[in-house]
Amino acid sequence: MTSGVPPEAVPDKPKFGKQQIIASILTLLILVLVFVVILPQFGDYSAAWDAIKTMDTWQFGLIVAATIGLIVVYVLPYPAALPGLKFRPAFYTRQTSFMISNVVPGGGAWGLAVQFGMLTSYGYGIAPATSTIGITSVWNTFVTLSLPVIALVGLALTGQSNAEATTVTLIAAGVVVAMIVVFALILRSEEFSRKLGRWADGAIQWGAGIIKKDVDIDAEQGIVDFRESIVHIVADRWILITLANVGQQLAQFFILYLAVVALQGGFDGPISLLEAFAAFAFGRLATFIPVPPGGLGTTDAIITGILTAFGMPNNDALAATMVWRAATYFPQVIIGAITMLLWRRDRSKV
Repeated sequence: MTSGVPPEAVPDKPKFGKQQIIASILTLLILVLVFVVILPQFGDYSAAWDAIKTMDTWQFGLIVAATIGLIVVYVLPYPAALPGLKFRPAFYTRQTSFMISNVVPGGGAWGLAVQFGMLTSYGYGIAPATSTIGITSVWNTFVTLSLPVIALVGLALTGQSNAEATTVTLIAAGVVVAMIVVFALILRSEEFSRKLGRWADGAIQWGAGIIKKDVDIDAEQGIVDFRESIVHIVADRWILITLANVGQQLAQFFILYLAVVALQGGFDGPISLLEAFAAFAFGRLATFIPVPPGGLGTTDAIITGILTAFGMPNNDALAATMVWRAATYFPQVIIGAITMLLWRRDRSKV
């Protein structure tokens, strides 16, 4: 692929309008609520910091090594979905979009625009850039939704859940399986894609009629176009794409588990591997909420709450979450700011 950077490939800078102002205010309010009101209900920050300071140097070293591993693994979904993409442009694109998506309120859309602009700037056309973003987004969604189900199944099989949790597990598993089956049918058959699109168009128009609003959306053609853009890549590389996306999330979990083990004094503490995984898996669901960006605060509250519910001392649970957040958030935000500057510098040389 060429490295030229046509100016038209770079998306326009999004305008910071009314929606972004509202999102910023909501983000600030939620962060204050979580970090000033909710998290202190689970534990004391100073006590949590004291617990962190009791960790051995080698334990910090393991977490640093795991963080470096996460930074590397985080890049892999893009080369998996875009044959021929080298590590450097993939690294620049992923880290820059991470920084924007996790710092800017409502930054998910901004991050997608930046990913598209950067991929096209590296010589990829509109179609492969769009399909790469689409594939990665879909797989990330499926993996994120599947993790809580896997955690609940694991807890049920090991006798660590009750009847209510088992019922929730069955319902959630059914929903996730249904979504995956529908997606597989879309890929398998254009006819099914059109039928689904026509059904969606009918549902949209029905809803628009209720609220008495005209909606000009062609879901049928949208689904067919999406299928056409990804079907061949997915058919050839779905295993690699799946492994890359699962590995990315497991790398994040591994950091949390290292922190939990260190703070509870070993593997035989109150929190088992499955319980820590459940806390992480359900915490990840908060990333679907657009504010705060990247689940900042909301994910932390869920993880801390679940760890304490499973029996981890409150201050230790808060400390583990603080270590996890520091390791998975700040390094990539800093690296993302640097990669954005390096990319802009490379553009200016063309």
